[in-house]
Amino acid sequence: MIQTRRFHLGLVMAAMLLAPAASAQTAAPAPADSLKVTMCGTSGPLAIKDRAKPCVAIEAGGALYLVDIGPESAENISLFKLPGASARAVFITHLHSDHIGDLGEFNDQSWIAGRPAPLNVVGPAGVEKLVAGFNQAYEVDHGFRRAHHEHGDVKFPLAPGQMVAKVINLPTVKDPALPRTKIAWQENGLTVTAIAVEHSPVSPAFAYRFDYKGRSVVVSGDTRKHPPLAIAAKGADVLLHEAQNNDMTRALSRALVGMGNPRMSSIMGDTVTYHTSPLEAAEIAKAAGVKALVFYHLTQAGLPFFTPQAFTRGIEAAGYENWRLSKDGMTIDLPVGSDEIRFGQD
Repeated sequence: MIQTRRFHLGLVMAAMLLAPAASAQTAAPAPADSLKVTMCGTSGPLAIKDRAKPCVAIEAGGALYLVDIGPESAENISLFKLPGASARAVFITHLHSDHIGDLGEFNDQSWIAGRPAPLNVVGPAGVEKLVAGFNQAYEVDHGFRRAHHEHGDVKFPLAPGQMVAKVINLPTVKDPALPRTKIAWQENGLTVTAIAVEHSPVSPAFAYRFDYKGRSVVVSGDTRKHPPLAIAAKGADVLLHEAQNNDMTRALSRALVGMGNPRMSSIMGDTVTYHTSPLEAAEIAKAAGVKALVFYHLTQAGLPFFTPQAFTRGIEAAGYENWRLSKDGMTIDLPVGSDEIRFGQD
């Protein structure tokens, strides 16, 4: 009986590994050449069922790139059957824990899947410490996996399992109304530009713009409303912008006091100073002239009082209509040679 159960368990596990993904794969297949986005984490730092912490996966030129890699997102990357072995770089917007927590696990899993080269980790000053820490933390694990699994044609070279940090230092500008930008990555027709945003006291903090053969996506990272970002995002196909409803935030802060938790009430109340409301993000999208706006890093999503209508109340004042809320598994395909924007799992 025990052997029979083990056999059936093995079949179930094999089916899970080989079956098509249950989400993020119901959209039409990506065309032969496109800029493709998969939302692998769309919540803020609060624990939210069915939403991982921030992570945006971008496929271009046969390679996988990530913007941030928050807790739980590495599991989504596997569940969504994204090509981890083709990962080239992770772009870190800033060093808050909800944006970096799964870096070690993603590096480990993509190496196990056969990634042939070290994983590049690109971002503001401090990513060198982040990379060094995770490399050290997983060093023993890598040795164990190599000892156990390397045999025959299955190889586990240790060098590709390492991460390599690339620190981006942005130039200064004389006019604070202008964006501070710098090219952070270029290969195979893809250009990634780092853009300064305002998340003080977290500094520096970056947004990233991905341009690939005439298609473009901008990922804001965490920021309060920052008009220079609209200039740097000018004409992009899609703007992925963080969003926090501050009325909801203040209500939650008051509720926490009533629950006898003044510490968390204070911390929650502090967040209104360095995030962007849906209305403010829509104003940035309109100023940038982007074709579509997608809200992510949804701080309140999943809380009892959250509804899409309440979260975005008053957004019509921006005069920008082509927006939507993200969820884990949403895909966005931008076919090369076209103006089409294809949303999947929406």
